[in-house]
Order: sequence, then C-alpha cells, then structure tokens
Amino acid sequence: MDDRAAPAMSIGICTHSVNPRGGVVHALELAHALHDDGHKVTLIVPAAAGEQLFRLVRCELERISVPAHANSVVDMADTRINAIFEHLARTGAGSRFDVLHSQDSISGNALAQLVERGYARGFIRTVHHLDRFTDARLTAWQSRGFGAAERVLCVSRLWRDRLRSQHGIEATVVNNGVDTDRFSARADSRDATVAQRLGIGAGPVILAVGGVEARKNTIALLQAFIDLRKHAPEAQLVIAGGASLLDHGDCHNFFRQVLAKSNLSVGPGQAVTLTGALPDQDMPALYRLATVLAMVSLREGFGLAALEALASGRPVVASRIAPFTEYLHDRVCVWADPQDPQSIARALKQAIANVEALPYPRAAAMLLRRFSWRTSARQHAAIYRRFIARRSDIRFRNVTAA
Repeated sequence: MDDRAAPAMSIGICTHSVNPRGGVVHALELAHALHDDGHKVTLIVPAAAGEQLFRLVRCELERISVPAHANSVVDMADTRINAIFEHLARTGAGSRFDVLHSQDSISGNALAQLVERGYARGFIRTVHHLDRFTDARLTAWQSRGFGAAERVLCVSRLWRDRLRSQHGIEATVVNNGVDTDRFSARADSRDATVAQRLGIGAGPVILAVGGVEARKNTIALLQAFIDLRKHAPEAQLVIAGGASLLDHGDCHNFFRQVLAKSNLSVGPGQAVTLTGALPDQDMPALYRLATVLAMVSLREGFGLAALEALASGRPVVASRIAPFTEYLHDRVCVWADPQDPQSIARALKQAIANVEALPYPRAAAMLLRRFSWRTSARQHAAIYRRFIARRSDIRFRNVTAA
C-alpha cells in the first residue's frame, strides 16, 4: 500500500534536547520528511530559557521549559522526565496524537509514565545506542525508556541484536537518512567565511564531529594525529561540536593532558582547533573544507556524520566495528582499529594520500541512495499505522492533568 494515499496521521516526536546530537538530528529530519508527506507532525523538545533548536523547523514545534542547569546528570534527567510528562499530560497528548514517538531515554521515561498513569495508550521508541552508566538510577531509566515501549525501533542491526541478546527486546531496523541537498560537494560563499573564522588552511585537515568524548575515542584520535604531524607538519585537527547533556569532564581533562605533552598549538589556525558548538549552517562548509572525516568511535548508534561527509565528497576513516561495517566499505572509507592509535594514524595517512580517489564518486552515490529521509519516513509511517490499529481498542484517560 502506498502510504501517501492513506489518511494523514497526527504524530508527536519527542526528543531530549535542542542540541545537534544524532538522535535529535534524526528526530528533526524524520519530522520534516513526515510533514512533507502530509502528516501533522509536532516536534516536542525540552529547552532552557533562551535556547533554540539547532535548526529551523518546517513542522510544528512544542518547547517545554526546563532549568538551564542541574546539580548532576541525574537531576537533569529527572527534571526533564517530569517536565515532559507534565506537559504531555496537561495538554492531552494521548488524544491529540495518533502516535507518540520517543527518540531517547529521557522522553521515553516521560512517555512510560504517561502510559502507566493512563494518559496515553502506548508509545514507540527508537534506540540509537545505549550508554554505560555508573549510577543505578540512570541505568534503570535507560532500561525503562525502551522496556515500556509498545514498539522499539533501531537505526542499525548492531543495536537491534544487542537489545535482543541483552534485554530480550525485539526491535525493528529502520534506516537513517542524509540530506544530499544540504550536504554536497558544491562550494558556496560560506566555505571561505568558515575557513577564515576557524583558521583552516590548505594543509591536510582532519575533521572529527561530536566533541571530546570517551565513546568518540577522541584521545586515541589525538594520539594518532600527533603521529601524523611527524609526516605532515601542516596537518590540522578540527574537533567540531560537542554540546551534550552528559558529563565528559574526565575525558576533557585527559585530552588536555595529552595535548599539553604534545606541544601542539591550540586554537583557530593552529594544529588543533576545538570549535565547540557551531552554527548549524556552518556544518556543510566544514565538511567540504576537511580533507577527511575521522569517525574512530568505540561505540556509535549509526554515525550520521559519515553519510554527511560522503555526501560532501569527503572520504571517511572509520572504526572497523559495527555499525560502520554494516553500511560502509573500502571504496568509500579507510578502516582503522579504534583501539590502536597507530592504526588510526596509518588510516589517516592512507586517506590523505588517496584523497583524490576516495571516496569513489559512483560508489559513494550508490551508498547514499540507500539512505533517504523520505524512505525512512514512509517506513515509519507504515509502522505507525500498524501501531494505531493495535492500540485502537485500548482505553485511556482522555483528560488533562490537574
């Protein structure tokens, strides 16, 4: 059945923050694609005073007010769970939306609470990846965030299999996408502006996206870059982004220690540049300015940046682990052992040496055709319809919270 011929649905997509993290990007792009197919889509986001979603939206947007700061990650999560629940209960989300879809543990717990208290019939949850927490409450929230869902989706086979083997959850893989109009090899006037502001030169530019985090393996990448500089003294390492609700302080401290011992200069135009949060409109230019994208993570949900780099005509150095091995191949990337900084350094050298050949344009184009937000949206829509059909006989409290 062609979903475009079926009645439009009212869909509430919930996410945990306004920052351009993978799950938030997925939520926004999915919302846009569903909206463009004629559905009534509302993106629901918690935001502190003055915070804006990282990109303008074409669909409806509901902002839920939350404090700007918290005493701890646990306090932050607790506050956001309660704020999302109270907003959805008060505004009658169970009756306003045909489908409620969570993209993370925080909104997943809010929706679980909504269902448990009878304000909604059920919800769908996408698991992008699972984190390792030392705090028992965070661990419990993570499990509840997918365990209470009526239907669980994943963006890779890796996490589908992990959910089955470790948690007894049967999940369905629905692909991510990439916007090849937004990310392309076509230069524009912003390229020069971004290059000047960040001091990006003509030498080899290694780009990493996501900031300094343990699971991003940023320290091993820095160690590999230190080795690379011995052979390519003009090389630059640009680490972009990094806005996160989690605490990565220990990783930042270790990163600074390694950097200090290396005697590499830090700052715009120097050997190492930490951009922090960037305007969203700068990212396409930054990919084009790079020589290669380094995605040497120890753990990823999917790795949207890899598709964005390939769409921008840039090769990828990737960890030879799932989920990367599910969709990348050696005609578009160079593999590295993420546990071995020397392996990462060798992969970077190989990618730089073959930058004119990698990625092979035809191979990259064929790969990118597999990842369309429109296709992803229509797969989601079919899942939503089956979900609605199953939930139609379940009664719920069609009232607002006191």
